[in-house]
Amino acid sequence: QVQLVESGGGLVQAGGSLRLSCAASGRTFSSYHMGWFRQAPGKEREFVAAITWSGGRTYYADSVKGRFTISRDNAKNTVYLQMNSLKPEDTAVYYCAAAETQYGSSWRSILANFGSWGQGTQVTVSS
Repeated sequence: QVQLVESGGGLVQAGGSLRLSCAASGRTFSSYHMGWFRQAPGKEREFVAAITWSGGRTYYADSVKGRFTISRDNAKNTVYLQMNSLKPEDTAVYYCAAAETQYGSSWRSILANFGSWGQGTQVTVSS
């Protein structure tokens, strides 16, 4: 199983930017599609963005489309989430997740098979 460690969270004013990183270890990074999720206080965890193992395809929640960009560097075993034009409603704990490629490459199968999770990093956007 892959181990995931997020970093890069913090406090930022509305309209600002942050870049989250997620470092993977323990298994071949390119064997995994990767994703970011978030959970705000009192709310369910929600999907934010995903990227296929090669980085060739990306998928975003409507709430972040055009503001957030997911990318990966397989040589560094790291996935990133660039967050621009941040809003107070983006405040949440952000989690990195991995889905094994053996389960397929459709977005439906990827979203259904995120089985490894990081510990999360807090992002707070002040108004």
